Amino acid sequence: MDMTLHLEKLSKPAQRAILNSGITTLEELAALSERDVAQWHGIGPNALKTLRAILEENGLSFSGSPVHGK
Repeated sequence: MDMTLHLEKLSKPAQRAILNSGITTLEELAALSERDVAQWHGIGPNALKTLRAILEENGLSFSGSPVHGK
């Protein structure tokens, strides 16, 4: 399974926020809390919703978050 973080579904500001954080894989993203990611400049409610969906599609979730539907 490809766990590379594909950013094309996100807005440009959200893409830059993730790239600037050094996150490159879904596992690295899942190791963070949603609250922490939400504090990054460029990450808004829509980006969080998209990131949550991407993680869930790959059986992952933000740290401290239950995976919905599991």
